[in-house]
Amino acid sequence: MRAVVQRVDGAEVVVDGRTVGEIVGQGLCVLVGVTHDDTAATAAQLARKLWTVRILEGEKSCSDLGAPLLVISQFTLYGDARKGRRPTWNAAAPGPVAEPLVDEVVAQLRELGAEVATGRFGAEMKVSLTNDGPFTVLLEV
Repeated sequence: MRAVVQRVDGAEVVVDGRTVGEIVGQGLCVLVGVTHDDTAATAAQLARKLWTVRILEGEKSCSDLGAPLLVISQFTLYGDARKGRRPTWNAAAPGPVAEPLVDEVVAQLRELGAEVATGRFGAEMKVSLTNDGPFTVLLEV
């Protein structure tokens, strides 16, 4: 799994003009990509990493501060544009594989005690956020 993690001061996801997921204040906006060999164990590992990664103000984690996370599925994280001008999506897991694994990341985060908002899998989403720093990291597990 691959995740682009942004430290934010608020973020929201809108689908068809309606907010479907939102966090207010300090937290993380996380774009999650799934590849073919990812498993529920990989999802659990990513959740633990997201909950404890120390990138919030004062080198704190979401677990330290009780900060919320907004988790959004993002298959394009496995796009490959090294050749030609059009990305290929061969490394991205198909929806029936990816959706339950993104759901598992969310479930594992909630089991750890996290407040988690989400986007809507497969929907055309508008994501708005205030990147705090700016601070963005790439995590791979």
